[in-house]
Amino acid sequence: MEIPSKYNPGLVEDKWYKYWMDKDFFKSVPDNRVPYTIVIPPPNVTGVLHMGHMLNNTIQDILVRRARMQGKNACWVPGTDHASIATEARVVAKLKSEGIDKKTLSREQFLEHAWEWRHKHGDIILEQLKKLGASCDWDRTKFTMDDEMSESVIHVFVDLFNKGLIYRGVRMVNWDPQAKTAVSDEEVIYREVKSKLYHVKYPIQGEDGFVTIATTRPETILGDTAVCVNPADPRYRHLAGKKVIVPLVNRVVPIIEDSYVDMEFGTGCLKITPAHDINDYEIGIRHNLESIDIFNEDGTLSDKALIFVGIDRFKARDLAVKKLEEDGLLAKVEDYVNKIGYSERTDAVIEPRLSMQWFLRMKDLAQPALEHVMNDDIVLYPSKFKNSYRNWMENVRDWCISRQLWWGQRIPAYYIGNSNEYVVAENIEKAVELAREKSRNNKLQAGDLRQDEDVLDTWFSSWLWPISVFDGIRNPGNTDINYYYPTDDLITAPEILFFWVARMIMAGYEYRNEKPFKNVYLTGIVRDTKRRKMSKSLGNSPDPLRLIEKYSADGVRVGMLLCSPAGNDLLFDESLSEQGRNFTNKMWNAFRLVKSWQIDGDAKPAMAAEMAIIWFYERLKQGVYEIEEAFKQYRISEALMIAYKLFWDEFSSWYLEMIKPEYQKPLDHRTYQATIEMFEVLLRVLHPFVPFISEEIWHYLKERPQGYTLMYEKSPSVKPVDKEKLKLFEHVKEVVTFIRNTRVENQIPMKQPLKLCVKPISYSNDFEAVIIKLGNLESIQVIAEKVEGAVSFITADAEYYIPLGDKHNHEEELAKLKEELSYTKGFLESVMKKLNNEKFVNQAPAKVIELENRKRADAETRIRSLEERIASMKR
Repeated sequence: MEIPSKYNPGLVEDKWYKYWMDKDFFKSVPDNRVPYTIVIPPPNVTGVLHMGHMLNNTIQDILVRRARMQGKNACWVPGTDHASIATEARVVAKLKSEGIDKKTLSREQFLEHAWEWRHKHGDIILEQLKKLGASCDWDRTKFTMDDEMSESVIHVFVDLFNKGLIYRGVRMVNWDPQAKTAVSDEEVIYREVKSKLYHVKYPIQGEDGFVTIATTRPETILGDTAVCVNPADPRYRHLAGKKVIVPLVNRVVPIIEDSYVDMEFGTGCLKITPAHDINDYEIGIRHNLESIDIFNEDGTLSDKALIFVGIDRFKARDLAVKKLEEDGLLAKVEDYVNKIGYSERTDAVIEPRLSMQWFLRMKDLAQPALEHVMNDDIVLYPSKFKNSYRNWMENVRDWCISRQLWWGQRIPAYYIGNSNEYVVAENIEKAVELAREKSRNNKLQAGDLRQDEDVLDTWFSSWLWPISVFDGIRNPGNTDINYYYPTDDLITAPEILFFWVARMIMAGYEYRNEKPFKNVYLTGIVRDTKRRKMSKSLGNSPDPLRLIEKYSADGVRVGMLLCSPAGNDLLFDESLSEQGRNFTNKMWNAFRLVKSWQIDGDAKPAMAAEMAIIWFYERLKQGVYEIEEAFKQYRISEALMIAYKLFWDEFSSWYLEMIKPEYQKPLDHRTYQATIEMFEVLLRVLHPFVPFISEEIWHYLKERPQGYTLMYEKSPSVKPVDKEKLKLFEHVKEVVTFIRNTRVENQIPMKQPLKLCVKPISYSNDFEAVIIKLGNLESIQVIAEKVEGAVSFITADAEYYIPLGDKHNHEEELAKLKEELSYTKGFLESVMKKLNNEKFVNQAPAKVIELENRKRADAETRIRSLEERIASMKR
């Protein structure tokens, strides 16, 4: 086959992805192999590919492709999340743009529009993932509102209700006025903001005096039903049993005492608004206070506010302040910094609100989920997240699982007639049976029941994801769930550790009595170089598809990993994708170079080539071992860097230079075959990271049977490494670099041969042929005495001299040796600090101590040689 001079990633990527899909190479069915399973964190159907998806799915694809090459039955399940709040908001906005108000539609009519939108837009992000090279089993694609998935969700709700874990009640919830629904505690993002602290006078009934209360929310004065002081506060003992008049509405309310009040905050006097503050709500329960809800569901003031009715809460705040000033009841205003909760979905300021909702008791569910993470049955990478996980799980609160929306799984509670009596059932037929029993009315029909209007929190479907994608809720004994569950690795972001990961673990132990996954790899947040989170509003988030088009999918994959240490924020720069593209070009050019050589079947290998093969074979084994160790610890970026340097530095820059035949001369067949074999091993190492170019080169490298793929080739196995050979070659690199630097510094052309003299300490001549070739030496001479008028270089095993005659600059050479001596002494000092540190010596592994001792011995030898050389030059 003719090899193109330039690599064309666009054509290659489309060609090979179609080939993989046509051949069903991503498909997995249970068999007798060891399974390896990943379930994709389902992206929202509202979403398009962003940099976080790129990182997350690149890592998943690397792990899946690696598992295939290890001979495992790899199954990567894709899918999308119905995203109740976000999708409903999109559909409402679309309808509005068409002149349709949601309020004019029935539930069924709205859902028709919602499903139409989902069918049109819902799979866009999955199609985009294919451009990245994602090797999912697309036949297994799931959507959280597929019929069988919804059945699983409803089944779990009914089951948990029957176990007494789901209940309905009026509670203080986090209300999103923009989405007009409750959200869970985990969906509230707190930010520090600059606010105002308003000091307001409350007149004491029947007296001329007043009490002053500090509040950040003067609009909620309209819902005050008490003023509270601490019983231990001597300043307010005289107020016990008295009443005050609430400003703006002139409501008379009692002064109560409760130890909750912080005597140091503000004035030590607290206004109590039970309907709009969780702590006030608790105080209201203890003191049997009235609760006045002054807000409508959209954040405007309700009729119960009495004034400012129908006005937005923030506008009402301004009006309340103005009125308090006019009434002479505003004592002062201070600047104040406080934390305010925002909706994770809409970014609206959360309003604490009393509401009838459905809740899931979490305490008992959380216990096994906490235990199995703390004992590392489920391992978090990096482990630093265990502490925050434990803190959340030990303080877990009941989960508000109902949402005031239409898009989602409708809560399977059915009310009898117009009463608040209800039954919970998986369908209307079962509901009628239960309702007849409960009401003792056998004449009840389906028309006599009305289903709860709310839907379930989206997370209530996705917490079942690792089980429900294999139909493990509806059919708990089926072949798929028994084979693929528990899954192996979950790759996700730290910000949904509690939203999703913890809850999946709870569901796993509740419904399978088994963990849902063995390892959780938590990626960092993708930020720009200014450490800002990437977002459309800031304009700092590049379009991933544009990056792929510009730098190739392989290039972008490499670029994502060049900046992605586990659990730490990623500072992404487009130049990293360019670096990734340059790496693929390096692979292509190295391949073309090897294929361009003429081969002589009768020629014998040159000595330098024979030594190169011996060395690189060991270096390749060492690289395979290091990559395997990095993967074991989920240091995936590190694994890539090892593979990257193995190819770029060791193979391309050293090995190929060592074997390269002289100009217009052929390469011997044995060296060529060894090089092709090593290139193939490198492609197997690199394939999980850069699947497209590795597949392309693999097929060009030599003829393959029809229907074969690199994807199913066996990954290189770990073998013993000759460390002595590798150590010797590191000295060779130092010597060759010394020779090349000498040429540059003294303007000696490469074509002019040089002589190298060696005064051995523990010198080995194993790689002399390599040094002669790469340094273009006429000879290497072993000597007993130092050489005058020569440039010198000292290593732990020998002193090296290049005689330069008239070209030698004595003063420059002396200065260079002194600089090297200073550096080596500094290096020895840093090593000795470690070895003299008792804590380090007692805690560090024996191998680390051994390495530090070797560093000390080498440095001491080098210092002695340098000092002797400097002394001799001063004579």
